[in-house]
Amino acid sequence: MPYKSFLFTLMLLASAPLAHAHRAMVLCSDNGDNTITCQGGFSDGSSAAGVAMRIESTDKRVLMQGRMGEDSEFTFEKPRIPFVVVFDAGADHRVTLPGRQISR
Repeated sequence: MPYKSFLFTLMLLASAPLAHAHRAMVLCSDNGDNTITCQGGFSDGSSAAGVAMRIESTDKRVLMQGRMGEDSEFTFEKPRIPFVVVFDAGADHRVTLPGRQISR
């Protein structure tokens, strides 16, 4: 996953000068082993450690929940039904990502 980490870091650095306030960002990748790993952060380079993560069905039922680890990553088992990843760092810092947009 070093390549994905590099891309995520590059994305954060490229967007930092454009933002007046920090923006929440999340990038998720299918690991190919029935798990998905999400990396989170903020446009100002702040860590996402401890940020709440939810995996919801498309009708908003919570399928799984947890928190970003110290490395600002969250890995979960891929649901068998359509889902949405929710990175929830507060009212103005919530990002949703439909599962169908997550690829290897």
